[in-house]
Amino acid sequence: MFTNRCRFAAIILLALLVSLCLPLAVMAAGNGYAKKIVIFDTNIVNEPARQAIIHGAGGVIVKPLPLVDGVAVLLPEPAVAALTAHAGVIRVDDDIEIYATGKPSQPSQPPQPPQSLPWGIARVNAPTAWDISVGMGVKVAVLDTGIQLNHPDLAANIAGGYNATNPVRSPSDGNGHGTHVAGTIAAANNSIGVVGVAPQARLYAVKALGNSGLGTLSDVIEGLTWCIDNGIQVVNMSLGASTDNETFHNAIIKVYEAGITQVVAAGNNGGGYGSGTGAVDYPGAYPEVIAVSAIDSSNRFAVFSSAGPAVDLAAPGVNVLSTYIKSGYATMSGTSMATPHVTGVVALRLASHPGESPDQVKAVLQSTAVDLGLSTDQQGAGLVNAYAAVTAP
Repeated sequence: MFTNRCRFAAIILLALLVSLCLPLAVMAAGNGYAKKIVIFDTNIVNEPARQAIIHGAGGVIVKPLPLVDGVAVLLPEPAVAALTAHAGVIRVDDDIEIYATGKPSQPSQPPQPPQSLPWGIARVNAPTAWDISVGMGVKVAVLDTGIQLNHPDLAANIAGGYNATNPVRSPSDGNGHGTHVAGTIAAANNSIGVVGVAPQARLYAVKALGNSGLGTLSDVIEGLTWCIDNGIQVVNMSLGASTDNETFHNAIIKVYEAGITQVVAAGNNGGGYGSGTGAVDYPGAYPEVIAVSAIDSSNRFAVFSSAGPAVDLAAPGVNVLSTYIKSGYATMSGTSMATPHVTGVVALRLASHPGESPDQVKAVLQSTAVDLGLSTDQQGAGLVNAYAAVTAP
């Protein structure tokens, strides 16, 4: 007999299935719906009111974004203007596309090769710094495509993580980009593969980009929220977007105010394989981060690297060998590869000088950088120098 209790349970199940499937159906249909982030005035509207406003506009809530007092939504295009004019809404921003900023060559496969010292690790003087600091215990988040959690050269240093693209799944890497970045930061100093700049830092895989290397601003913001909530000290963002976005900047400011140092790729817009605009990507263009450009093994500015006044430091970013998925290794190029060299140095500095603020860390790394004779738009203060950074007062 189909009792009232069974009927009620069936209705609840149906509602749950509809709520889960509707956003996917809307996105798949491309039926005039747009990905937006709605920022509310919390002095005017509470949580139930927010939901009512979005639903009243015909929108679907994808996820809450408490870091910026907003929600990610799918919204009918005609509703955007009306929603912007609503008294409880501060603004409606695009949920912009975020992309990884590195390009791979052919990866190698197991068995594990004997350990070698990648040229970039040597170039930033990391080995000479290890008598003073190995980054012991510093919590470093890799906001990226995830990390291969059981990679033999990384597993000892992986301490946790979060999947902002799908919270019920692990932050494992199906792309390779995040695993490569993680190895440059903190591959273990063992007998296999490679070694990272800070070989005893604690790595956290925060998956904010999909296995295609692409993602959304809302997922990046959710990942940053997790970093604040979990006491992360350094965030590596080898990613970017080509357009400015007020909500993105506000999220970066919140992370900065939480005392987390953010190290960000300048972007690959120099023309080598980028857009050719030369402009620094976002969030690299924001002053609250450390923006990193790329050089090659001859200390020349990489042809693909973005440049501009926002660049703070330069680091090795051409033909960089590091860890890769399927327990392998790969050589990759991009400002994505330069960025983790600086992140590793930040970890070394924070282990030897705990409690320093993002501004203090940036100032030390810039004051101890090596002038390569490039323009300041290309190198910022110069090539990051691990030994000088950890020995500076």
